[in-house]
Amino acid sequence: MPSRIITERTFEFACRIVALCVKLWTRGPVGRKIADQLFDSGTSMGANCEEAEGGQTKPDFIARLAVSRKESRETIYWLRLAVATAVATKDEIAQELDEAGQLRAMITAAIKTAQSSPRRGGN
Repeated sequence: MPSRIITERTFEFACRIVALCVKLWTRGPVGRKIADQLFDSGTSMGANCEEAEGGQTKPDFIARLAVSRKESRETIYWLRLAVATAVATKDEIAQELDEAGQLRAMITAAIKTAQSSPRRGGN
């Protein structure tokens, strides 16, 4: 089921984001602020995908995925800001930035599929 794949990938992504945030936290006050924001948005993506899996209705499923998509956009923002402010290097965040973009695309596709489907999906 596509949404299960998204859930697994967002969980793995969140684990890597936590590790990145630990590094950023040691890089001064700006690093700590970015780490805090990145931690919240980067882990929220997976949490909302997980909640979507348990959605009681199709609108609930879609709404949770939409929140996850929004969090993916915010995560991309904080990753870009970390590089722009020299808190992190492009090399440090390249994998996470790429994955966040891929996850956003997957979540968007799942939302479109759910909206056009008479059922929620593989349930």
